[in-house]
Amino acid sequence: MKLPLFLVAFSLFLTISYQAISHGPEKIASVADTTIHYAKEKYFKNLKQLTFGGDNAEAYFSFDSKNLIFQCTDPSKEVMCDQIFISSIEDFNPKMVSTGLGRTTCSYFLGGDTLVLYASTHLGGRECPPKPEPRKDRKYVWPLYDSFDIFVADLNGNIRAQLTTEKGYDAEATVSPSGDKIVFTSTRNGDLDLYTMNADGSDVKQITHELGYDGGAFFSPDGTKLVFRASRPQTEEEIQDYKKLLEQGLVTPTNMEIYVCDTDGGNMHQVTKLGGANWAPFFSPDGKKIIFSSNHVKKGFSFNLWMCDLNGENLEQISFDPVFDAFPVFSPDGKKIVFSSNRNNGGTRDTNLFIADWNE
Repeated sequence: MKLPLFLVAFSLFLTISYQAISHGPEKIASVADTTIHYAKEKYFKNLKQLTFGGDNAEAYFSFDSKNLIFQCTDPSKEVMCDQIFISSIEDFNPKMVSTGLGRTTCSYFLGGDTLVLYASTHLGGRECPPKPEPRKDRKYVWPLYDSFDIFVADLNGNIRAQLTTEKGYDAEATVSPSGDKIVFTSTRNGDLDLYTMNADGSDVKQITHELGYDGGAFFSPDGTKLVFRASRPQTEEEIQDYKKLLEQGLVTPTNMEIYVCDTDGGNMHQVTKLGGANWAPFFSPDGKKIIFSSNHVKKGFSFNLWMCDLNGENLEQISFDPVFDAFPVFSPDGKKIVFSSNRNNGGTRDTNLFIADWNE
């Protein structure tokens, strides 16, 4: 029996699921697509595909712009949930630097490029932590595994330090351009807020205090500002729903906007007011714009990269894959951009890494 068009669309919408606490959603399969570079993507030059298979995301540059660190799930290689890999860009041949145990996320190079940090659940168990069961209310949720802590490892995968030991979720850590500060998200106060600390884990300071999910923060190129995604429940129903999910170690990522503040939390302002999921923000090389992923045009279906001024003006679409583009990150020297996409995946669910010269 042929379904009515609106039921087909609704069924497709319900196939979208979300990745367990990386910085974003798991992607839906596209039609067979062999396109790497779309004609409208004028800011990309010499676009190159780096990975071919699996779920590859959150790629971040080393301080010298020569290497990448990223997370990958690839059952064909017996990587059953996200683990951390590093590779040079010129000779791309990734090697694992996480333990291979538990689930990992949100990796980053530390200053000097001889150490990396990432969040891991391995102290809570050797196996991948379970994904949330399907919900009767059909809400999309991310699990906030309370076994996530932040670790430092060398380039051979040896853990050198554990930076967080507080009870609850500690993850989503990134490093300042000078390499001396780290920003991360934690539930240690009962909410999802941003904190900063020194690179050695000392001098922890809470910098956001509003009710809602504050996460995925990055420093500006001059190290004076932070950009991040946030949910802000407003109605009593939204507030109670947020708190109830948080008590269960869950959060809904379907309504988020982009915010900017000083590194001490001051001068905070909302950048986007687009509706839908606006996330994975990153400052442009000159610090005057923000690039991010958004589904505000086709809520629930299509994520593309967009860029705007720090006040939300001059919004411009950057990427044009019909299914999924996200995690845009500029190299420290401002010459390259790396991002994750469902393009050229032959209609599978594979999400791969792509790198291009930034042509502005």
